[in-house]
Amino acid sequence: MILTILILTAVLALVFAAKASASMLFHKQVKQLFSSSETSGNVFQYSQLEGLPAPVQRYFKHVLTDGQPYINYVRLKHGGKFKTGPGKKWINIGGEEYFTTAIPGFLWKGETTTFTAKDFYINGSGGLNVSLFGIYPIVSGRGSNFDQGELLRWLGESVWFPTNLLPNENLRWEEIDNKTAKLIFRHQGLQVYYIVSFNDADEIVQLETRRYMGDTGLETWLAKLSDYHKINGVFIPHATEAIWQLEQGELSYARFRLTVIEYNNSKVFNK
Repeated sequence: MILTILILTAVLALVFAAKASASMLFHKQVKQLFSSSETSGNVFQYSQLEGLPAPVQRYFKHVLTDGQPYINYVRLKHGGKFKTGPGKKWINIGGEEYFTTAIPGFLWKGETTTFTAKDFYINGSGGLNVSLFGIYPIVSGRGSNFDQGELLRWLGESVWFPTNLLPNENLRWEEIDNKTAKLIFRHQGLQVYYIVSFNDADEIVQLETRRYMGDTGLETWLAKLSDYHKINGVFIPHATEAIWQLEQGELSYARFRLTVIEYNNSKVFNK
Protein backbone atom coordinates (compact mmCIF):
# COMPACT_ATOMS: atom_id res chain seq x y z
CA MET A 1 0.00 0.00 0.00
CA ILE A 2 2.78 2.42 0.96
CA LEU A 3 4.65 1.61 -2.27
CA THR A 4 1.50 2.25 -4.34
CA ILE A 5 0.98 5.60 -2.64
CA LEU A 6 4.60 6.56 -3.26
CA ILE A 7 4.34 5.63 -6.94
CA LEU A 8 1.08 7.59 -7.40
CA THR A 9 2.59 10.58 -5.62
CA ALA A 10 5.64 10.46 -7.88
CA VAL A 11 3.49 10.21 -11.00
CA LEU A 12 1.31 13.12 -9.91
CA ALA A 13 4.39 15.19 -9.14
CA LEU A 14 5.79 14.49 -12.62
CA VAL A 15 2.47 15.41 -14.24
CA PHE A 16 2.25 18.65 -12.24
CA ALA A 17 5.85 19.55 -13.09
CA ALA A 18 5.30 18.84 -16.79
CA LYS A 19 2.16 20.99 -16.91
CA ALA A 20 3.88 23.82 -15.04
CA SER A 21 6.81 23.67 -17.48
CA ALA A 22 4.44 23.72 -20.49
CA SER A 23 2.57 26.70 -19.04
CA MET A 24 5.80 28.62 -18.45
CA LEU A 25 6.92 27.91 -22.02
CA PHE A 26 3.61 29.16 -23.43
CA HIS A 27 3.84 32.36 -21.39
CA LYS A 28 7.40 32.87 -22.61
CA GLN A 29 6.26 32.42 -26.22
CA VAL A 30 3.47 34.98 -25.75
CA LYS A 31 5.96 37.51 -24.37
CA GLN A 32 8.27 36.87 -27.32
CA LEU A 33 5.35 37.30 -29.74
CA PHE A 34 4.44 40.70 -28.29
CA SER A 35 8.03 41.91 -28.02
CA SER A 36 8.73 41.06 -31.69
CA SER A 37 5.90 43.27 -33.01
CA GLU A 38 5.44 47.01 -33.28
CA THR A 39 3.05 49.70 -32.09
CA SER A 40 1.27 51.78 -34.68
CA GLY A 41 0.14 55.29 -33.90
CA ASN A 42 -2.36 55.25 -36.77
CA VAL A 43 -5.89 56.49 -36.27
CA PHE A 44 -8.86 55.41 -38.38
CA GLN A 45 -10.54 58.11 -40.46
CA TYR A 46 -13.68 57.73 -42.55
CA SER A 47 -11.74 59.29 -45.43
CA GLN A 48 -9.72 56.03 -45.66
CA LEU A 49 -12.81 54.26 -46.97
CA GLU A 50 -12.99 56.13 -50.27
CA GLY A 51 -12.83 53.72 -53.18
CA LEU A 52 -13.57 50.58 -51.15
CA PRO A 53 -16.48 48.28 -52.15
CA ALA A 54 -19.80 49.60 -50.86
CA PRO A 55 -20.51 46.82 -48.31
CA VAL A 56 -16.97 47.17 -46.93
CA GLN A 57 -17.43 50.92 -46.44
CA ARG A 58 -20.73 50.33 -44.66
CA TYR A 59 -19.15 47.67 -42.45
CA PHE A 60 -16.32 49.91 -41.23
CA LYS A 61 -18.68 52.82 -40.60
CA HIS A 62 -20.83 50.46 -38.54
CA VAL A 63 -18.15 48.76 -36.41
CA LEU A 64 -15.62 51.61 -35.99
CA THR A 65 -15.88 55.27 -35.08
CA ASP A 66 -14.02 58.11 -36.77
CA GLY A 67 -10.82 58.64 -34.78
CA GLN A 68 -10.56 55.04 -33.54
CA PRO A 69 -6.89 54.23 -32.76
CA TYR A 70 -5.49 51.20 -34.51
CA ILE A 71 -5.39 48.03 -32.41
CA ASN A 72 -1.84 46.71 -32.04
CA TYR A 73 -2.13 43.87 -29.53
CA VAL A 74 -5.07 41.68 -28.55
CA ARG A 75 -5.66 39.15 -25.84
CA LEU A 76 -8.87 37.18 -25.40
CA LYS A 77 -10.53 34.20 -23.76
CA HIS A 78 -13.34 32.04 -25.07
CA GLY A 79 -15.49 29.09 -24.16
CA GLY A 80 -17.38 26.77 -26.46
CA LYS A 81 -17.58 23.34 -28.03
CA PHE A 82 -15.17 21.38 -30.20
CA LYS A 83 -15.42 18.24 -32.32
CA THR A 84 -12.33 16.21 -33.28
CA GLY A 85 -13.84 14.67 -36.42
CA PRO A 86 -16.93 13.36 -38.26
CA GLY A 87 -19.14 11.26 -36.02
CA LYS A 88 -17.41 12.48 -32.88
CA LYS A 89 -19.25 14.05 -29.96
CA TRP A 90 -19.05 17.73 -29.06
CA ILE A 91 -16.79 18.40 -26.09
CA ASN A 92 -16.33 21.51 -23.96
CA ILE A 93 -13.27 23.64 -24.67
CA GLY A 94 -11.84 26.81 -23.20
CA GLY A 95 -9.12 28.87 -24.76
CA GLU A 96 -6.94 31.94 -24.60
CA GLU A 97 -5.40 33.71 -27.56
CA TYR A 98 -2.92 36.49 -28.24
CA PHE A 99 -2.48 38.53 -31.44
CA THR A 100 -0.15 41.08 -32.94
CA THR A 101 -1.28 43.16 -35.89
CA ALA A 102 1.59 45.32 -37.18
CA ILE A 103 3.53 42.09 -37.72
CA PRO A 104 1.07 39.22 -38.32
CA GLY A 105 1.17 36.74 -35.47
CA PHE A 106 -0.89 34.83 -32.92
CA LEU A 107 -0.72 32.12 -30.27
CA TRP A 108 -3.77 30.11 -29.21
CA LYS A 109 -4.15 27.49 -26.53
CA GLY A 110 -7.33 25.46 -26.20
CA GLU A 111 -7.91 23.00 -23.37
CA THR A 112 -10.40 20.16 -22.89
CA THR A 113 -10.55 17.53 -20.18
CA THR A 114 -8.28 15.24 -22.23
CA PHE A 115 -6.08 17.29 -24.53
CA THR A 116 -4.42 20.66 -25.05
CA ALA A 117 -4.12 22.16 -28.54
CA LYS A 118 -1.85 25.03 -29.55
CA ASP A 119 -2.09 26.92 -32.86
CA PHE A 120 0.36 29.61 -33.88
CA TYR A 121 1.58 31.86 -36.67
CA ILE A 122 4.92 33.48 -35.81
CA ASN A 123 7.58 34.93 -38.11
CA GLY A 124 5.78 33.64 -41.19
CA SER A 125 5.50 30.06 -39.91
CA GLY A 126 2.35 28.32 -38.74
CA GLY A 127 1.79 25.13 -36.82
CA LEU A 128 -0.41 23.00 -34.61
CA ASN A 129 0.59 21.01 -31.52
CA VAL A 130 -1.76 18.69 -29.66
CA SER A 131 -0.85 16.90 -26.43
CA LEU A 132 -2.73 14.41 -24.29
CA PHE A 133 -3.50 15.89 -20.87
CA GLY A 134 -1.21 18.76 -21.86
CA ILE A 135 1.85 16.52 -21.51
CA TYR A 136 2.20 13.74 -24.11
CA PRO A 137 2.57 15.00 -27.73
CA ILE A 138 0.20 13.35 -30.19
CA VAL A 139 0.14 15.86 -33.09
CA SER A 140 2.84 18.19 -34.39
CA GLY A 141 1.95 19.90 -37.67
CA ARG A 142 4.37 22.12 -39.59
CA GLY A 143 5.05 23.14 -43.16
CA SER A 144 3.57 25.23 -45.96
CA ASN A 145 0.04 23.86 -45.53
CA PHE A 146 0.02 24.98 -41.92
CA ASP A 147 1.56 28.35 -42.82
CA GLN A 148 -1.41 28.96 -45.12
CA GLY A 149 -4.03 27.72 -42.65
CA GLU A 150 -2.71 29.67 -39.68
CA LEU A 151 -2.28 32.90 -41.64
CA LEU A 152 -5.91 32.48 -42.70
CA ARG A 153 -6.88 32.02 -39.06
CA TRP A 154 -5.08 35.23 -38.07
CA LEU A 155 -6.74 37.15 -40.91
CA GLY A 156 -10.23 35.75 -40.30
CA GLU A 157 -10.13 36.35 -36.56
CA SER A 158 -9.32 39.99 -37.28
CA VAL A 159 -13.10 40.52 -37.17
CA TRP A 160 -12.45 40.71 -33.40
CA PHE A 161 -10.10 43.69 -33.95
CA PRO A 162 -11.34 45.22 -37.22
CA THR A 163 -8.78 48.00 -37.67
CA ASN A 164 -6.65 45.08 -38.83
CA LEU A 165 -8.95 44.71 -41.85
CA LEU A 166 -8.40 48.25 -43.10
CA PRO A 167 -6.53 48.41 -46.44
CA ASN A 168 -2.76 48.76 -46.46
CA GLU A 169 0.17 47.76 -48.67
CA ASN A 170 -0.48 44.07 -47.90
CA LEU A 171 -4.27 44.03 -47.62
CA ARG A 172 -6.86 44.93 -50.22
CA TRP A 173 -10.59 44.54 -50.85
CA GLU A 174 -12.13 43.73 -54.22
CA GLU A 175 -15.75 44.35 -55.21
CA ILE A 176 -18.09 41.43 -55.85
CA ASP A 177 -21.61 42.74 -55.26
CA ASN A 178 -23.67 44.73 -52.75
CA LYS A 179 -23.48 41.99 -50.10
CA THR A 180 -20.07 40.38 -50.68
CA ALA A 181 -16.46 41.39 -51.26
CA LYS A 182 -13.12 39.64 -51.60
CA LEU A 183 -10.46 40.20 -48.94
CA ILE A 184 -6.86 39.51 -50.03
CA PHE A 185 -3.78 39.54 -47.82
CA ARG A 186 -0.10 38.92 -48.52
CA HIS A 187 2.68 38.13 -46.05
CA GLN A 188 6.21 36.99 -46.80
CA GLY A 189 5.28 35.78 -50.27
CA LEU A 190 2.15 33.93 -49.14
CA GLN A 191 -1.23 35.18 -50.41
CA VAL A 192 -4.54 34.20 -48.82
CA TYR A 193 -8.11 35.36 -49.36
CA TYR A 194 -11.68 35.27 -48.08
CA ILE A 195 -15.02 35.79 -49.76
CA VAL A 196 -16.71 37.98 -47.16
CA SER A 197 -20.49 38.15 -46.78
CA PHE A 198 -22.36 41.00 -45.06
CA ASN A 199 -25.92 41.13 -43.69
CA ASP A 200 -28.47 43.94 -43.75
CA ALA A 201 -27.03 45.32 -40.50
CA ASP A 202 -23.65 45.80 -42.26
CA GLU A 203 -22.01 43.05 -40.19
CA ILE A 204 -19.65 40.37 -41.49
CA VAL A 205 -21.58 37.13 -41.10
CA GLN A 206 -19.54 34.67 -43.16
CA LEU A 207 -15.98 34.13 -44.35
CA GLU A 208 -15.31 31.54 -47.06
CA THR A 209 -12.02 30.34 -48.46
CA ARG A 210 -10.05 27.31 -49.66
CA ARG A 211 -7.85 26.04 -46.88
CA TYR A 212 -5.53 23.09 -46.38
CA MET A 213 -7.03 20.51 -44.05
CA GLY A 214 -3.87 19.44 -42.25
CA ASP A 215 -1.57 17.56 -44.62
CA THR A 216 -4.36 16.89 -47.13
CA GLY A 217 -5.51 19.01 -50.08
CA LEU A 218 -7.48 22.21 -50.21
CA GLU A 219 -11.06 22.13 -48.94
CA THR A 220 -13.76 24.77 -48.64
CA TRP A 221 -13.74 26.32 -45.18
CA LEU A 222 -16.34 28.64 -43.65
CA ALA A 223 -16.58 30.81 -40.56
CA LYS A 224 -20.05 31.92 -39.52
CA LEU A 225 -20.15 34.99 -37.25
CA SER A 226 -23.01 36.31 -35.13
CA ASP A 227 -24.11 38.04 -31.92
CA TYR A 228 -22.45 41.41 -32.47
CA HIS A 229 -21.99 43.63 -29.43
CA LYS A 230 -20.07 46.81 -28.77
CA ILE A 231 -17.02 46.28 -26.59
CA ASN A 232 -13.98 48.51 -26.16
CA GLY A 233 -15.78 50.96 -28.45
CA VAL A 234 -15.91 48.47 -31.35
CA PHE A 235 -18.73 46.25 -32.68
CA ILE A 236 -17.51 42.66 -32.94
CA PRO A 237 -19.08 39.18 -33.14
CA HIS A 238 -19.13 37.17 -29.92
CA ALA A 239 -20.12 33.86 -31.50
CA THR A 240 -18.26 32.04 -34.26
CA GLU A 241 -18.60 28.63 -35.89
CA ALA A 242 -15.93 26.93 -38.02
CA ILE A 243 -17.08 24.52 -40.75
CA TRP A 244 -15.43 22.31 -43.35
CA GLN A 245 -17.50 21.69 -46.49
CA LEU A 246 -16.37 18.22 -47.57
CA GLU A 247 -17.50 15.82 -50.30
CA GLN A 248 -19.10 13.61 -47.66
CA GLY A 249 -20.96 16.55 -46.16
CA GLU A 250 -20.61 19.53 -43.86
CA LEU A 251 -18.39 19.20 -40.79
CA SER A 252 -18.94 21.82 -38.10
CA TYR A 253 -16.09 21.37 -35.64
CA ALA A 254 -15.75 24.51 -33.50
CA ARG A 255 -18.30 26.77 -31.86
CA PHE A 256 -16.63 29.46 -29.78
CA ARG A 257 -18.01 32.32 -27.73
CA LEU A 258 -15.92 35.25 -26.55
CA THR A 259 -15.83 35.78 -22.82
CA VAL A 260 -13.02 38.36 -22.54
CA ILE A 261 -11.27 40.55 -25.11
CA GLU A 262 -8.82 43.38 -24.44
CA TYR A 263 -6.97 45.66 -26.84
CA ASN A 264 -3.41 46.95 -26.58
CA ASN A 265 -2.70 44.93 -23.46
CA SER A 266 0.52 43.04 -24.15
CA LYS A 267 0.53 40.92 -21.02
CA VAL A 268 -0.24 37.25 -20.47
CA PHE A 269 -3.44 36.40 -18.61
CA ASN A 270 -2.87 35.42 -14.98
CA LYS A 271 -4.05 31.98 -14.02
